[in-house]
Amino acid sequence: MLSLHTSPLAQPGSGDGGGMNVYVRSLASALAQAGVACDVLTRAEHAEQPPIVEIEPGFRVVHLDAGPREAVSKLSLPDLVDELVVAGRAHLDASGDFDALHAHYWVSGAVGHRLKHELDLPLVTTFHTLARTKIAAGVNDDPLERARIEAEVVACTDRIVASTTDERDELLHGYDADPARIEVVPPGVDHAMFSPGERAAARRRLGLSAHPMLLFVGRIQPLKGADLALRCLAELADDRTELVIVGGPSGADGPGELKRLRALAVELGIDHRVRWVSPQPHADLVDWYRAANVCIVPSRTESFGLVALEASACGTPVVAAAVGGLRSLVDDGETGFLVDGRAAPDYAAPVAQLLADEQLADRMGAAAAARSHRYAWSITAARLRRLYTDVGARELVQCS
Repeated sequence: MLSLHTSPLAQPGSGDGGGMNVYVRSLASALAQAGVACDVLTRAEHAEQPPIVEIEPGFRVVHLDAGPREAVSKLSLPDLVDELVVAGRAHLDASGDFDALHAHYWVSGAVGHRLKHELDLPLVTTFHTLARTKIAAGVNDDPLERARIEAEVVACTDRIVASTTDERDELLHGYDADPARIEVVPPGVDHAMFSPGERAAARRRLGLSAHPMLLFVGRIQPLKGADLALRCLAELADDRTELVIVGGPSGADGPGELKRLRALAVELGIDHRVRWVSPQPHADLVDWYRAANVCIVPSRTESFGLVALEASACGTPVVAAAVGGLRSLVDDGETGFLVDGRAAPDYAAPVAQLLADEQLADRMGAAAAARSHRYAWSITAARLRRLYTDVGARELVQCS
């Protein structure tokens, strides 16, 4: 696996670490447990990182030297593709036979595309987000060449893994992808970790009050829509309600976005009801999900939405934007609510309904937890194991 712009060992919710970190680490672990040995190649960012870290039998993280051993802006990553190809090939040549490459995100796709041709290996690609989809949603914070590189990878990759049918449609209409080479394979959730639990006990462990609580989990960047969570809170009639925001600044605009959000909370007169929490270890999110009355996911676009799935698995109803993969995760009116548009009152209405009707919230939370069992990393790994075998038996797609 190639996860070159962010390591599966990085803290989700800060820097460029987010749902993709969770995805890659969880998938690699599930593959290893299914008997598929997996090396995850990522770029070394710290001087103390060893060349190889064994996470568990069959799952290793490999740190490649490319550029400085420090975090670099994603705008600079295209400049490191040549070095990443050289370092990646050196590891692949030295470490024995590999059956396939699986690239995650567009930078890894660019490197994987080169390695595919140099090593004659099948390439599987999961994009996680797409430049043209982000631009259509009003977010354009990527290098200019991203959409072009994505199109080149789409044309030559042997199989594309899409998380939802919505993502498949984005690939078909935005990138003219070959439908025969797209497979929809949803991510999973760790049900041993994320499961319903007592709200009062979770709040005691976290030092939270008994007041109604909304939860936002995600990186602080415009794409995730934390400003809409703040405006939703300001619309609620019950001024006891609190909002907890768990996450840290992401990308070059992250610090500025956090400053803007804090100023917005003051402007709205709700800063005393907002709790800002630094990014948490993944396992620790369980208590935050369980403590919340409602999890709000107001993303501008979302290829899947692991936060919504994890909250659901913990029995917390979700109020989410009706975009992308969130539409496949939330059954509107059954496990939570989907909201069209970006108007704060439209979010506040279903949130207020859930806060006012405890029986409705409990019923939706139980339905959400039950529905979440459709998703498991073992199922995802089993489907990908078959996919890797299939692409290895076929003639490789060639660049036109």
